[in-house]
Amino acid sequence: MPPSPAPPFPAEPRHPKAPPIPPWPGLEVLEDEVVWGQRFALQRVRFRHARFDGTPSGVLTWELWRRGQGVVILPYDPVTDRIALIEQFRLPALAAGLPPVMTECPAGLLEAGEDPEVSGARELAEETGLTARAMAPIGAFLLMQGGCDERVHFLCACVDLSETGATTHGLATENEETRVMVLPAADVFAMVADNRIQNAPAALALLWLQVNRARLREEWTTS
Repeated sequence: MPPSPAPPFPAEPRHPKAPPIPPWPGLEVLEDEVVWGQRFALQRVRFRHARFDGTPSGVLTWELWRRGQGVVILPYDPVTDRIALIEQFRLPALAAGLPPVMTECPAGLLEAGEDPEVSGARELAEETGLTARAMAPIGAFLLMQGGCDERVHFLCACVDLSETGATTHGLATENEETRVMVLPAADVFAMVADNRIQNAPAALALLWLQVNRARLREEWTTS
């Protein structure tokens, strides 16, 4: 009597950040697989979608980088009218042909189900040592809609920068190092205008602050 075939290995659980593509009218998913699943996941999807005239598109194959949700927080002191930014080493910037030390806003990823303000307060403390006295929502945006699902919540934090200078911070367990720089708001807005801030999240947050600065100064200094 031939031996019984060995039972199949149980399928590995799907990466928590790479669920199947949700249904959508006119979308036909032909293949959906996770091809890389470490801290983040890379998903390869073959699909057709309805064109604007209602006819089906050709078959497309897209790689989708699944990062989940993130938060960007812009620290602003309405009393001194100054802004705190951070500098840190970014390997992708170097790969893109830019200087690898980028001027940025504090930022990070949300834990599953975490409130953006809770995450923003944590990242602010870890990367700058500052405490948010109040927060104003800026908006939530996709940063790279052609290849990544990361949806980032932007917040502006009311902070006290009266005695804050250049300091370094970051989580030692993540080999993270951030250097704080504090500048007058007008100087930072000039940096955006001159393209000396070369990452979209910081530029977007600062352009928002430039429009809403007078309102925030009134609200945060009279409340």
